[in-house]
Amino acid sequence: MNKVQQGLRENWKQFTLLVIINAFVGGMVGLERTILPQIAEAEFHIAAKTAILSFIIVFGIVKAITNYFTGALANKAGRKNLLIIGWLIGIPVPFMLMYAESWNWIIAANILLGINQGLTWSSTVVMKIDLVGERQRGFAMGLNEFAGYIAVATVAFCTGWIASIYGLRPYPFYIGIVLVIAGFLASLLFVKDTKHHVYAETITSNIPRLKSIFWQTTWKNKNLGSVTQAGLVNNLNDGMAWGLFPVLLASKGFTIGQIGIVTAVYPAVWGIGQLFTGKMADHFCKKDLLFWGMFLQGIALVALIFASTMTHFIVLSSILGWGTAMVYPTFLATVAENTHPADRANSLGVFRLWRDLGYAIGAVLTGIVADTLGIKASISVIGLLTILSAGIIFYRMRCGESSRVKIIAGFTN
Repeated sequence: MNKVQQGLRENWKQFTLLVIINAFVGGMVGLERTILPQIAEAEFHIAAKTAILSFIIVFGIVKAITNYFTGALANKAGRKNLLIIGWLIGIPVPFMLMYAESWNWIIAANILLGINQGLTWSSTVVMKIDLVGERQRGFAMGLNEFAGYIAVATVAFCTGWIASIYGLRPYPFYIGIVLVIAGFLASLLFVKDTKHHVYAETITSNIPRLKSIFWQTTWKNKNLGSVTQAGLVNNLNDGMAWGLFPVLLASKGFTIGQIGIVTAVYPAVWGIGQLFTGKMADHFCKKDLLFWGMFLQGIALVALIFASTMTHFIVLSSILGWGTAMVYPTFLATVAENTHPADRANSLGVFRLWRDLGYAIGAVLTGIVADTLGIKASISVIGLLTILSAGIIFYRMRCGESSRVKIIAGFTN
C-alpha cells in the first residue's frame, strides 16, 4: 500500500492503456454517427424524425441508467470487473447492426450499446481520475475525452466513406467487430483495478462527505448542480446533432461522403480541443470555461439555421465542437474536485446519469419539434436552451482562488 502513488507520470502505463481502451469505446458510438439515420430512411422507410431518433432515445436512457449503477457499484464490484462486463455486453452490437431485418433490431442493438458505453466509459473515467490525483484531473479528462471523441469522429468518417463505396451494410460495421474484441482483450489481460489508489487518497482528503450524493450532485450544491444541468443540455444538443445533422444535410442535397465529413468535423474538433481545454481546467476558473463553452455551442446552433454551403456547416460544426471541448473535461474535473474520494465514483455516476439522459430528452424534443415545425425550428429551440444553460452557470456557480474552500460551504446549505 505504501508503494501506491498518484500522478500521471507515476502511472503512465496504466493511464495510456485506459486512453487506448477509451478510444475503442468511442469508436463503438462512431459506428452509428453517420449512417444509421440513412439506414432508417433507405432500408426501413422510416420518415418521421421522432421514429428515426428512437435509437438515440433508447441509447440515452439505457446509458444514463447504466452510468448511475456503474458509479454506485464501482467501489463494491471493482472498476475493472465493470469494464470487462461492459465489453462482453457490447460484442453482439456490430453483428446486430449488420444483419438487422427490422428497426426493432436496431433498437435492441442500442440497448446493448447503451449498457456497453455506460459500463466501459464510466469505468475508464473513474480509473483515470483515481490514478492521476487532484493536480492533473482536467488534463487527464482532456486526454480521456480526446481519445473517445476523436475515435467517434474517425469511425464516423470511415463508416461514411465505406458506405459511399460499398453500401450502407454490412461493410461499415466490420470496424465494430475489431473494436469490441480489442477492447475486451485489453481490459481482461492488461488493466489493473485502482481501488488501492482510492484508499490512499481517502486517507489524506479533507473534502467533507456528501450527505445525499444524488440530490447534492443533481441540484442542491450550487457548483455540482450547475455542472449537472449543463451536462444534460450539452448532450441534449449533441443528441440533436447526432440524429438531425445527417437528415438536414441530406435534405440540402449533400452526398453521403460529404455528410460523413461534416458529421466527423464536430467530434474531431471536440476531441482534439480537449487536449488543450483539459489542461486549461487545471489552471483557470472552471466556471468561466463552462459558461463560454455552453454559450459558444448555443450561438453555433442558432447560426446553423442560416447555413447553406459546405463551408458554413464545417465552420459552425467546428465552433460547436470547440464549445463542447471547453466543457466536457471541465465537467468531470469539477465533479471530481468537489467530492470526497469515497463519494467520487457515485457522484460521477449521478452526473453522468443526468448528462446522458440529455440524449434521450434531446432526441424526443428535437424529433417532436422537427415533425411539427421543421428541422430549423428544432435546431433553434435547442440552441436557445443551450444559451439558457450558460446563463444558469453564470449566475449560480462560484469560482475563486480556492474553489474547494468555497464548495465546503455549499455542502452545508
